[in-house]
Amino acid sequence: MILVDISLFEQHDTTVCSFLLECETLDRMKLESRVCQICQREHKITAIAARSQEKAQKFADIFEAPKAYGSYTDVANDPEIEIVYIGVIHTEHVRLSMMMLEAGKHVVCEKPLAPTWQECKKVLDYAKEKKLLFLEAVWSRFFPVYDAIKEEVNSGKLGDISLVTTQFCVPIMSIDRLCKKDLMGGVLLDIGIYCIQFACHVYGEMPEKIIATGSLNEEGVDEDGCVILLYSGNRKASLVYSGKTVFGNNTATILGSKGQIFVDDCFWCPKSVKLTETTLENKIPEGPSPYNFYNSGGLRYEADHAFKLIRSGQLDSPKYGYKDVEMIHKIIDEISKQIGLKY
Repeated sequence: MILVDISLFEQHDTTVCSFLLECETLDRMKLESRVCQICQREHKITAIAARSQEKAQKFADIFEAPKAYGSYTDVANDPEIEIVYIGVIHTEHVRLSMMMLEAGKHVVCEKPLAPTWQECKKVLDYAKEKKLLFLEAVWSRFFPVYDAIKEEVNSGKLGDISLVTTQFCVPIMSIDRLCKKDLMGGVLLDIGIYCIQFACHVYGEMPEKIIATGSLNEEGVDEDGCVILLYSGNRKASLVYSGKTVFGNNTATILGSKGQIFVDDCFWCPKSVKLTETTLENKIPEGPSPYNFYNSGGLRYEADHAFKLIRSGQLDSPKYGYKDVEMIHKIIDEISKQIGLKY
């Protein structure tokens, strides 16, 4: 496991932001091209952190980072670092988030922050106590088209919205971190959360009832799920996700009495969205080398948003804040209970 520490700053600004990211092996440099992409123009890599000094130095040399740390504690103890991105396997998210907050650093932590709302609450409460920014990195919410979706929903152009649908099906259950219980595997926390956040983005409130079904593998982690969220006024969301099928048509729709919104594949990091009267496109930022995952250049939007929050002194994001984390993770708790998912 590699922890990559990236400091972000603007040329004429004194704020310094540090990001941490994980890759499983040094051969997966394509994944880290998204890091380099984030660091173009206003941003640059300043340090690499890993559990091994040798690995940290090797990685730092590849990306010409001036610092290489042999432990995460070294990152916490660096007084120049103000914000940390945590992208390690999510069994470590709470521990490292608390470590960095205790060290007085703002934190952007990859989703899922934790498998339960109570564990999430512990981190959020501590961030409030320390008066620091904490952001669970559900990167979808920072894409410009997601702002457009919210504006269209609130405009009334769709009429009475009564149905939201999402599908996220990808063949990923052979990956260790997803199929093993001791790694808190399963697709609910990995891809199901994207379906849930989309419904919450549209309706903005807790459902009155949740109906969920899913299958577990031999280790007891979920491989797929079908979820119905029932809201007041006969409004519904239908969410389907799977890690054991072939690639699906992974789109999202919002249907109202006057119109609809169609979010193209991949709805969690879309290049385009069809609104009632027009189609909008994101210009996904490009990195210096190919990505492992779809539209990973969109991580730039998340990094820029965190930077702007810190510069403006905001400690809770208006795009994906504490109330959103609570809503989504309480829904996850109920789905986990209904399908028998326990860690």
